[in-house]
Amino acid sequence: MLPSSLWPRLRPLAWLAVLFVSIATLTRLVLFLNGGEGVPPTVPNWLYVFGIGFAYDLVTLLYFAWPLLLWLWLMPRHWHAGPIARFGLGTLLFALVFTLLFVAAAEYVFWDEFQTRFNFIAVDYLVYTNEVIGNIRESYPVGLLLTVLSISSAATLLIARRWRAAPDTTSTFAGRSAFVALWLAVTVVASFTVRSEDKQRSANEYLNQLAGNGIYEFFAAFRASELSYSKFYRNLPPEQAFMRLRSLLATPDAQFVSSDPYDITRDIVADKPERHLNVVLISIESLSAFFSGAYGGSPSLTPELDALSRDSLQFTRLFASGTRTVRGLEALALSVPPTPGESIVKRPRNENLFSLAEVFNGKGYTSEFLYGGYGAFDNMNYFFGNNGYVVRDRSDIPSERIHQANIWGVADEDLYTLALDEFDRMHAQHRPFFAHIMTTSNHRPYTFPEGRIDAPQGKRESAVRYTDWAIGDLLRRARLKPWFDDTVFLITADHCASSGGIASLPTFRYHIPLWIYSPKHVMPGRIDRMMSQIDIGPTVLGLLGFSYRSRFYGADLLRLEPGRERAFIGNYQRLGYLRDDSLVELAPRRRISSVRPAYDNDMPQPDLPLDPAMADDATAYYQSASYLFSQGLLGAGLAHRTALAPAASRASH
Repeated sequence: MLPSSLWPRLRPLAWLAVLFVSIATLTRLVLFLNGGEGVPPTVPNWLYVFGIGFAYDLVTLLYFAWPLLLWLWLMPRHWHAGPIARFGLGTLLFALVFTLLFVAAAEYVFWDEFQTRFNFIAVDYLVYTNEVIGNIRESYPVGLLLTVLSISSAATLLIARRWRAAPDTTSTFAGRSAFVALWLAVTVVASFTVRSEDKQRSANEYLNQLAGNGIYEFFAAFRASELSYSKFYRNLPPEQAFMRLRSLLATPDAQFVSSDPYDITRDIVADKPERHLNVVLISIESLSAFFSGAYGGSPSLTPELDALSRDSLQFTRLFASGTRTVRGLEALALSVPPTPGESIVKRPRNENLFSLAEVFNGKGYTSEFLYGGYGAFDNMNYFFGNNGYVVRDRSDIPSERIHQANIWGVADEDLYTLALDEFDRMHAQHRPFFAHIMTTSNHRPYTFPEGRIDAPQGKRESAVRYTDWAIGDLLRRARLKPWFDDTVFLITADHCASSGGIASLPTFRYHIPLWIYSPKHVMPGRIDRMMSQIDIGPTVLGLLGFSYRSRFYGADLLRLEPGRERAFIGNYQRLGYLRDDSLVELAPRRRISSVRPAYDNDMPQPDLPLDPAMADDATAYYQSASYLFSQGLLGAGLAHRTALAPAASRASH
C-alpha cells in the first residue's frame, strides 16, 4: 500500500495511470472493432486481447510516467504548491495527455493503413520526417486534428483538476525517494523480463497485435532495427550451411568456379544466342496482384495491364520478399533473400555489391535507376549510385514538366517522361540501356493529375487505376520510339498494398504481378510456377541469352527444374521460406516452425510438422546471406577461401 504521507504528492501520478490505461483500452477497443472478419468477437478473443493488453499497458506506463515521476520526486515541498510549480505541473500533464491522444489517433491511422500496431515501418518512417509529415498534411486535416487534440487535452485536465491535485504537507524527500527507487526497480525488472514477442500466443496475428501497446511496440521495433542473425536465429554449423546452400544454388545453367564450400560464385552458361536488348524494369509502388483482373481481381482496377497480358509473358505466382519498398529494391537489384532487421539498401557498408547493374554494365550497357521522388529517402540514391547505377530522381525533372506532385513524388506520367528522355539519349549514344524505374503515385495521399481517369482523388483504388493508365500511356509513347522494338519491359511491384493479416506471415499479402512485354522478342504466355522476387533478375538475363559470372541467390525460372520452385517472404523479424504446401518461418530466439500457407485470402495458416530438410534449407539460405553481407562478402569482386573460411568458422561461436 502507498503510505498516506505520499498520497497527496502522488495523486497526479495515479490520475495519469488511470487515464493512460483508459485511453490504451479504448484505443484497443476501437482497433478491435475495426478488425473486420479477421478478428472474431468471441469471449476468448476479448479476454485474450484485453487481458494481455492490460499487462502491456502497465509495463508501458512504467516508462511513460517517468517525466511526471521525476517532477513529483524532485520538486521541494515548499515550492510544490506555488503558482510556478503548479503551472509547470499543468504544462507537463498537458504534454503527456496530448501525447496519449495523439498516439491513439496515429495508431488508428496506422492500423487502417497496415492492419497492425506500430512496428518497424513506423520506426523507419520516423527517420524521414519531411516525407512523413508531408504525407500526413496532404492526407488528413492536420490543423483541425491538432486543434481537437489540444482542446481535448485541456478539457481532460480541467475536468479532473480537483481529483489530481492536493496540497502536499506530509511527504518527505526520503519517502519520495524510496517510492522512486521501487518504481525504478520494477522498471528494470520489466525491461529484462518482458519482450514484445511474449504476447505471440495466438494463431491469429491480429489478436497478437491488438494485445500489444502501440508505444511499447514502437520502441521494441526500434531496438530490433539491427538484428544479428547468428545471435538471434537458428544456425547450422557454417560449413554445413554453405555446403547445403551450394546444393540449393546448383542449377542446370550454373557451374561453380571453385570447390571452396564457402564460395557461391558460379558461371552461368546460356542456352541461346546473346541479345543486347534494352531492358526497362518498372517496379510499381504497392501493386498487389489482386488489383488486376489478369490475376483474378474483381472488379479489375487495371484494364491497361489486363489488355497487355494477352501480348506478354505473365508470371502468375510471384511473391515479394517483403512489405517495404526497400525490400523490393533489394531483391530486384541484388537477388538476395531478405536479412533480418533493416534492408541492405539502408544499412552501412552497402557499396560495390554484386548487382543486376554489374552484369549489364559488363555487357556494355548503361544502367540507370529512376525514382519519382527524392532519392535521399530510404537511402535509395546512395545505394544505387554506389552499386553500378546512374541515378535520376525528382530533382532531374524541370518544374514546368510536372503535371502533379505530392510529398512522395511526381505523377507517374512525369517520371515516365523523364525515363523516355533518358532512353532517347542513351539510344543516341548507340549503347543498350538497362533502366530500373520506381514509381510513387500508388501511395497515400493517392493524388494524381485531373482528367486522366474518372475517379475521385485520395482513394487507393483511384490511385491504382491512375497507375495503370500511366503504364498504358508510357507504352503508347514508347511504341513511337526507334528503340522500342529492341526493348524488353518488365512490369512488377515492389510489394503488396497491405501487410497485415491473421497469420504472422500472411502469404497472400506477398503475391505480386509480373509481365514481360517485348512483342518482337518474347512470346506471350503464362508461367504458373512459383517464383521469388529475387528470381526476376536471373530470369531476364536468361531470356537475353547472357552468360555471366554470378553471385546471385536467385535462379532463372525458365531453366530451373520443375519441383525446385521456392520463394522468400518476410518482415523485419520473421523470415519465411515458401514451398508449394509449406511455409517455414524463422524467428528470433532461434525459433522455427512450419505452417500451411494461405495463398488466396486472409485465413489462418495452420501448423504443420516441421520438415527437417526444409528447415535446414531455409536456415542455409538466410544464415549464409546474413553472414556474407555482414562480412562484406556480397561484393562485386570475387572472394577467396582465405577470406571466407576462417571468418565463417568464427560465426558459429
